[in-house]
Amino acid sequence: MTSEGLPVIYLDHNATTPPAPEVADAMAPYLGAEFGNPSSDHALGRLARQAVEEARATVAALIGAAASEVVFTSGGTESNNLAIRGVAAQAASVRRRIVTSTVEHPATAAPLALLEASGWTLTRVSVTASGILDLDAALAALDDDVALVTVMLAQNETGALMPVAALAAAARAHGTVVHTDAAQAIGKIPVSVDDLGVDLLSIAAHKCYGPKGVGALYVPRGTPLSPLVVGAGQEGGLRPGTENVAGIVGLGAAALLAIGHLASDAARIAQLRDELWTALSARVDGIRRHTPGDASLANTLLVTFPGVLGADVLARVPQLAASTGSACHAGEHTPNATLLAMGTSPEVASGAVRLSLGRGTTRAEIEAAVELLAGTHDALVATTPSPTSPSTSKGTPR
Repeated sequence: MTSEGLPVIYLDHNATTPPAPEVADAMAPYLGAEFGNPSSDHALGRLARQAVEEARATVAALIGAAASEVVFTSGGTESNNLAIRGVAAQAASVRRRIVTSTVEHPATAAPLALLEASGWTLTRVSVTASGILDLDAALAALDDDVALVTVMLAQNETGALMPVAALAAAARAHGTVVHTDAAQAIGKIPVSVDDLGVDLLSIAAHKCYGPKGVGALYVPRGTPLSPLVVGAGQEGGLRPGTENVAGIVGLGAAALLAIGHLASDAARIAQLRDELWTALSARVDGIRRHTPGDASLANTLLVTFPGVLGADVLARVPQLAASTGSACHAGEHTPNATLLAMGTSPEVASGAVRLSLGRGTTRAEIEAAVELLAGTHDALVATTPSPTSPSTSKGTPR
């Protein structure tokens, strides 16, 4: 509900998903009576350990891995940091370069920037106008001095799917470790670590109807990786600290739901996403779609509204939850960075709105969202002074 008591149309599933009822039910005992420490050798401890290991097996099944290859973390950001900085700590002195893309999530870009500041060389490969990694440029960037390739599987703003499998095959021929941030992909598309050919893969529970504050990293045996913290040795020593049992159980429950619902969810949500775009494009002259028609997540639609700020559109519709992908500091709006990396002009990119659908999205909500967004855009355009009016002739910023 909004502050006015209005129901919210939630189209921000790429930011976070509502925990599924089955997830909350599975977690509840471990927030109460079954409170044991998984490292304790008594009945309560053994119950907790069993719950953790059952969740580990389910998460592994979702990605086609062995249970022993799943390390639980506090979420996607920690998984990415462990993968990136953990590989860097183990890299040979002759391998001091990392290949990545220009459209990574900050959970990847920030640890990479930290390494760059300490002397590592980063090769940031551009994306096409469709937002997909330029595979030829990425392949050309590979050499025997590259310690790590890290490219996200699905882009969080555009929904574009990246050619990770092709890149991984070429990178591994150079003896390079390959990591992919799959936080946006898990639960939306089939993910197989064998098909991808990656060495490391990050998962965030809250992106696939699980709880916040828990995630996982796929780490097959033999992958060179140093822990970021040290302690009592939980999670094979890669992520020590008493396990978040309730959160891990929630991730396991979400993984089980994803296994059962993946195909049907994707087909239904793709149809609604396409209906949303068809209706918006019919109502708003000049609206542009930046999510690829093919090779994209079925739930994601990144559009730009002409002549207005995306932030202004969303500010006028508090009953709609969506995002712009733009930063706002002290009233100053910066254009959507992913769109800028795709070659979109700052003026167009400033009109970005990302609409991301989910398991609970209905056709009625889509229809209502179209009315809200189109009506708000029209109202904003009608009240925006033209470039030749007296109020803007002296360069007043819009």
